[in-house]
Amino acid sequence: MKLVYEFRLPDTGEGVAEGEVVKWLVKEGTEVKENQPLVEIMTDKVNVEIPSPKSGTILKLMAREGDVVKVGQVLIVIGEKDEIAPTSRETVAPEESNRPPTGKMSPTPSAPGPSQPHEILATPSTRKLARDLGVDLTSVRPSGPGGRITDDDVKSIAKGTRATTVSTVMPAPTDLEERVHLRGMRRKIAERMAKSRSTVAQVTHVEEIDMTEIVELRGKTKAGTEKRGIKLTYMPFIIKALIPALKQFPYLNSTLDDEKEEIVLKKYYNLGIATDTEQGLLVPVIRNADHKSITQLAEEISRLSEKARAGQLTLDEVQGGTFTITNVGSVGGLFATPIVNWPEVAILGIYKITKKPIVIENQIAIRDITNLSITFDHRVLDGVMAAKFMNSIKQRLEDPKMLLIE
Repeated sequence: MKLVYEFRLPDTGEGVAEGEVVKWLVKEGTEVKENQPLVEIMTDKVNVEIPSPKSGTILKLMAREGDVVKVGQVLIVIGEKDEIAPTSRETVAPEESNRPPTGKMSPTPSAPGPSQPHEILATPSTRKLARDLGVDLTSVRPSGPGGRITDDDVKSIAKGTRATTVSTVMPAPTDLEERVHLRGMRRKIAERMAKSRSTVAQVTHVEEIDMTEIVELRGKTKAGTEKRGIKLTYMPFIIKALIPALKQFPYLNSTLDDEKEEIVLKKYYNLGIATDTEQGLLVPVIRNADHKSITQLAEEISRLSEKARAGQLTLDEVQGGTFTITNVGSVGGLFATPIVNWPEVAILGIYKITKKPIVIENQIAIRDITNLSITFDHRVLDGVMAAKFMNSIKQRLEDPKMLLIE
């Protein structure tokens, strides 16, 4: 057998260890050119198309659509027409040119098991849980995606039981039920939400905000910005009130390194804006938000939202966030308890503005009122700091002159 070319899943960026094969763009037996897109991969950040590293014939696809492939794992085999593709268990010596230029790729991992402790797949928090409970990870049978050990697997061993697969008698299919595969973006969202809830000690604080003056200010400037092609929402005003509060209370603009047990205070302000799309919730990031004006923020929000809904976000546009905002105001609702975008430590929720009667200097007045919520990691922050943080935002939103001065 001639030497063939194993192409391994490359390291696509910050913190990405694996990806789901969403769609193959080529078939076995077809010829491809160098840089021709081969496959669409869903990472926990964004969808990316992986191009071919060389021209040749596709000898074998080493994963199926829906499979989770780890960085460094063989993704596809390329060669000449008369070459023979290996089976999934065969080992092929990689060509010199197949080595990653950055040196970030790892050898193809085999299935994890008790005899291979160096190949155990578990998050830092799961490893810490195992240490705390005195569980040897080599004795744990993984049940998570891609052979990953979960917190529940560790807890089952600690309790003297083994997590097993329960066989369930499935009812005969009927027109009254429909089963949808948990794949792609929805699976990634499910994994990240479950990870956040199982890791972060989440608490939500809600504050009522009088937005009357902000509503008036937006009304005065909206027509002018629209003539310039800029959609002016309330979000830029809230961001302008948020940034000074983050600077005043830096622990809100941080991440928690569970493995090193360190709080990482960020001295830059990259704000993630949770965006609803047909594929699910995406979080594009406004970089250096503290250096942008209200109109610049409005332009950036519109640009990123459009790219998110069109499925055109790049990896650089969804990573590096330090704090996240989620806005359901246009849909409705009094308030909610958003889930922290781990490893960040807090997320701000924005809700609809409604006219309400309130008491001002012993007089009843009709004002534009909204609620803002802050869900935070109680391991890093206490309730008093969260309340003071929200008071800082409230002060600036209720007196917009502060926003213009700052």
